[in-house]
Amino acid sequence: MQSSNPVLNRSSAFAPGQGQAYPGAAPYGQPSPYGGSGMPPQQYQGAPAASRPMTMDDVIVRTAATLGVVAVVAAIAWKTIPDTVVGPTFLAGALVAFAIAMVLSFSRRVNPVLLMIYAAAEGVFLGIGSKFIANWVGDSGIIVQAVLATMVTAGLTLATYKYFAIKVTPKFTRMVIIGTMGFAGVLVINLLLSLFGVQTGISGFGPMGLLFAALGAGLAVFNLILDFDMIEQGVRHGAPQSEAWRAAFGLTVTLVWLYWNILRILAILRGGD
Repeated sequence: MQSSNPVLNRSSAFAPGQGQAYPGAAPYGQPSPYGGSGMPPQQYQGAPAASRPMTMDDVIVRTAATLGVVAVVAAIAWKTIPDTVVGPTFLAGALVAFAIAMVLSFSRRVNPVLLMIYAAAEGVFLGIGSKFIANWVGDSGIIVQAVLATMVTAGLTLATYKYFAIKVTPKFTRMVIIGTMGFAGVLVINLLLSLFGVQTGISGFGPMGLLFAALGAGLAVFNLILDFDMIEQGVRHGAPQSEAWRAAFGLTVTLVWLYWNILRILAILRGGD
């Protein structure tokens, strides 16, 4: 089973059922659900990072660090980038973030330094984009609302996934993948049309923009479910600790996507000055 997030697809650690298990995947003497037997988790305490299995704490710490860079750079971009270069800087941040994301997505091992550069580029994009939307609405408080709404949505999604023991089936996975790819395809076509002066309203602040922002937020939630499941499987599978960086990257991509669409929804519902 594969996550729709390509970041998590590049490692077998997040693809259970392939007959591979890392040490620590299951208590000593008990068979791992993915083949082989593991060693007790406490054996890895104090061991080199590369030899220890990934834990949820590893994922949380690295995700917090990555999102922290995004937030700090976004704040700096908001405060320091002059209005005269907002457009080019916004586009540059988006393109750099996209290019690095593609490199990281197809890398066998996620480079933490390159990941932080990606986070910085994403921060420039979000900082300028958020400032534009806040100015359009006429209230910078909408940014705080969007951040809180993103945190609550992600928290509720995780709670729902755990409390209701949601099973991520192959059919559900295929539906989310197809929906995500279709959504991305429409956005690419819309971008190409806009270059020729054709405006579809998909990226605007009208009814069509609201519809696609809501659809994007919904797909982001479904991707979060898949990512939570893949990370949980990676921990059970005994994935190396280094894979926590890949998990952090995957969550960052999805959470940024969720935030941006929630911000657009709030802005459209509020309306501009």
